[in-house]
Amino acid sequence: MKLQTTKYEKLFSTPVLRFHVEGHDDLNTALLREGNDMRALSEGVSKSNRAGWHSEGNLFKRKTACVQTLKTLVTDSIAAANAQIGARADFDELSLKLFGWMNMNPAGGYNAPHTHPGAQWSGVYYVSQPAVETGNAGMIEFLDPRSDLPNWRILKAPAFRLKKKLRPMPGDMILFPSYLVHWVYPNESEEERVSIAFNATFKTRRKS
Repeated sequence: MKLQTTKYEKLFSTPVLRFHVEGHDDLNTALLREGNDMRALSEGVSKSNRAGWHSEGNLFKRKTACVQTLKTLVTDSIAAANAQIGARADFDELSLKLFGWMNMNPAGGYNAPHTHPGAQWSGVYYVSQPAVETGNAGMIEFLDPRSDLPNWRILKAPAFRLKKKLRPMPGDMILFPSYLVHWVYPNESEEERVSIAFNATFKTRRKS
């Protein structure tokens, strides 16, 4: 008797997509200037940030060219992500709401584990990411949402690892489902780590 594999499927996978903005230097310089202007006028708010500054309000309502350029790039990345996962809903028939904010993490600053309830996609665009040679400084880490995974540690199977770390670079944009728990390791550099996080929420457009 011989056992034959007839099908292999990956069920309930969690998509994480990574994009890169080519020629991002001028954009990032302008975004840094925008962030410093905002921080000079506001103490920010306390969310998942620890020892860092988190802007208040919806960043994408600002009319400056750099913010509107980033908003367009974010919208394009979300459309690409929908296509990549095989979404059957027509992107042009959905009403997309974007809510964004800026994070500035000095030395020791980090973001505690959290999710983004109520949205579909969440993401981060990296404006300034201090270069490090070793360690986890500034890395973003995602935690597997499946509850029974500790039982699978004995198999040491990549498909069932409990967490995944990514080291982003300036100009990178990472997209992930908003239910996915994530956090950011402390900044071990004297240079600030600056990122722009966002949520994307869809609604069906009303027919006129």
